[in-house]
Amino acid sequence: MLLTQNFLTALRGLMSNKLRSALTILGIVIGVAAVVALMAIGNGATSSITSRIEGNGSNLLNIQAGRSQRPSPGEMMAQTYLTYKDYQALSGTLTEVAGIAPAYQANYTITAGTTSASTSVIGVTQDYIPVHTYEVDTGRGITANDRTKLNKVAVIGATTAETFFGTNTALGQTIKINNVSFTVVGVLASKGSTGFDNQDDLVLVPLETGYTRLFGANALRNGEKIVSAIAVSAISSDSVDSVSTQITFVMRHQHHLATDDDDDFRISNQAALLETLTSVTTTLTTFLGAIAALSLLVGGIGIMNITLVSVSERTREIGLRKAVGARKDQILFQFLVETMTLSVSGGIIGILLGAAIAWVVTALGLITAVITISSVLLSFFFSMAIGLFFGIYPAFRAANLHPMEALRSE
Repeated sequence: MLLTQNFLTALRGLMSNKLRSALTILGIVIGVAAVVALMAIGNGATSSITSRIEGNGSNLLNIQAGRSQRPSPGEMMAQTYLTYKDYQALSGTLTEVAGIAPAYQANYTITAGTTSASTSVIGVTQDYIPVHTYEVDTGRGITANDRTKLNKVAVIGATTAETFFGTNTALGQTIKINNVSFTVVGVLASKGSTGFDNQDDLVLVPLETGYTRLFGANALRNGEKIVSAIAVSAISSDSVDSVSTQITFVMRHQHHLATDDDDDFRISNQAALLETLTSVTTTLTTFLGAIAALSLLVGGIGIMNITLVSVSERTREIGLRKAVGARKDQILFQFLVETMTLSVSGGIIGILLGAAIAWVVTALGLITAVITISSVLLSFFFSMAIGLFFGIYPAFRAANLHPMEALRSE
């Protein structure tokens, strides 16, 4: 009963000074809204990155050319390359793998009818699509027969198909890559983008056809055919480390590296990359949330300031209540309820505002914001804690007023 009476008294006090009450809780509203919105955006970014990387296959290992050992002062850093022979050596040696896919990538101007655009063209084998976990939406993928017969066929991404053919079917259409005609035999299902890399804007051609018809001297080094990268899919996550060790052994042997030579290639692990990026985004989200929470402290100071003003204005009222028998704990409790009502009201409004901001960000397509129960509860209880903490001093000050002195105040 006492709690209800104090709550109703607090509401009457707040409603009697609507503008002052609104300005008082503004800091809490802004702080809670910022925490909820920023954490939702951060969680959305983490979820997006996770889904993109997992979409590439958590067991995927990607081999790229690195730099040779650190040069002496004044010496140039030697350029290194991956070759088609490296791929052949890995194919004949590695165990515990589901597939190995070499790729040579270059940008070319693609023309279809009156439409022209610069697009990534990748020479691949038949293993590229399954290793990179693409799915063929319509048509077919690159086959071993296409490579053997040097067929001028292409499999294009969903964005590429839309760019050149719109809503029309792309199958059977002809595109020109560097003025060489290719027939579209397949369209990949949409996979999305990762950062600045649109995984749906690409053209896949048979690797051998690319060497013969497109890439020319750019794909040769010292008479050897080179590749941009070699992707290796381990049969399970437990096999990733073993496969990585095997790759290192084979590649060092292929490149004739001495025991004390640094690797001239890099092996990136999707699982390790996912863990690193998730850690970074989680830390960033927490950091942004902590910065936003600082505004809650400002709001708390505002609540304490207004409560002190309220105590000064109601000194005679406090003295009168004490004179008729009100105890210290009752006065203390009344003012704590008032500050808690302010902070909780601000917290609820802030949560609703933060959710609205997250919804707008998602609706605009900037990023899919993800609001979690934990972030909502954290913001709500933190706003309560702010009200309790900053309301204690004014409440104690009111409770400790001497009845006679309070009644004599003007």
